[in-house]
Amino acid sequence: MAKILMLNSSCCSSQILSPHKTTISSLSLSKAMAMCSSFCPRTPFHPRAIKHQNSLQFKAFSTHASSTSPPKDETPARIGFLGLGIMGSPMAQNLIKSGCDVTVWNRTKSKCDPLISLGAKYKSSPEEVAASCDVTFAMLADPESAVDVACGKHGAASGMSSGKGYVDVSTVDGATSKLISSQIRSTGALFLEAPVSGSKKPAEDGQLIFLTAGDKSLYETSAPFLDIMGKSRFYLGDVGNGAAMKLVVNMIMGSMMASFSEGLLLSEKVGLDPSVLVEVISQGAISAPMYSMKGPSMVQSLYPTAFPLKHQQKDLRLALGLAESVSQPTPIAAAANELYKVAKSHGLSDQDFSAVIEALKVRLQQRT
Repeated sequence: MAKILMLNSSCCSSQILSPHKTTISSLSLSKAMAMCSSFCPRTPFHPRAIKHQNSLQFKAFSTHASSTSPPKDETPARIGFLGLGIMGSPMAQNLIKSGCDVTVWNRTKSKCDPLISLGAKYKSSPEEVAASCDVTFAMLADPESAVDVACGKHGAASGMSSGKGYVDVSTVDGATSKLISSQIRSTGALFLEAPVSGSKKPAEDGQLIFLTAGDKSLYETSAPFLDIMGKSRFYLGDVGNGAAMKLVVNMIMGSMMASFSEGLLLSEKVGLDPSVLVEVISQGAISAPMYSMKGPSMVQSLYPTAFPLKHQQKDLRLALGLAESVSQPTPIAAAANELYKVAKSHGLSDQDFSAVIEALKVRLQQRT
């Protein structure tokens, strides 16, 4: 049986791929690979006959979604998925619904149950998942968790070997990604970092953006599965580049939300309707989907969690560390980070990151 284990991946080159979306509800892996290879020029890829060093070997993928029985030489790809939180659970669900043979693990076993009911298998440790699959994906909350799950006792690295791959889709710093890569590659396996841009709804809809770096052969092998979970993917070169890109993106996002929050409160303070401000912004040059999605609920002081505030603050902290490593001042991001820290101190860690506006409200109350 073919086996595939899926984890976070790193971006490897500056090449931008087409946002072509692959739906593998009735598509064999061999056909999916052919579609993926049309995105941009790359080394020819043959999913059923990979012989070169450190490459994955598995048979063609079939979903059994159509009424026609798959050819006998096609076996479902086996994919591992570690971490079933706000992001990991819908990502794994999309793989299952597309016909993939998925094995899951999570620290809290109850989070695996909905996926098991959809047909997923369960293993009691990351090591067992990695040992039973060819490609393992991991979506963990922070660098510490990512390292522990990959490299700790009974971690994924203990179950890795030549011919397997580990794709880490967690948001971590470059140093963490390189550490995990080193541990995984020391087993003879391949490593790809692939942090995602997108939150809960894009994860549910299979509309994530993958920022990958690392072993290109693993990137090509994993492409059909990335396309199930996302709408586009970027290959950015060496391990660490994917992590850096994700941190820069989230640094901008966190700063934008802090500024947007200030604007909403200022408009209200001077007697304007903040809902009208949201509409005005939506029709101008500074229009952004984030403002249109978050603005209406923020005006009502509602913050349904799509991206936890504690994770936004973590990403700002890591981005500031990245900037410091190259001696670049980031005063706007630094100010935003302090605001998110205030929000955390007021018990808003698990609220959506748009709840940062509440920290500004507290400051306004303290001044009056």
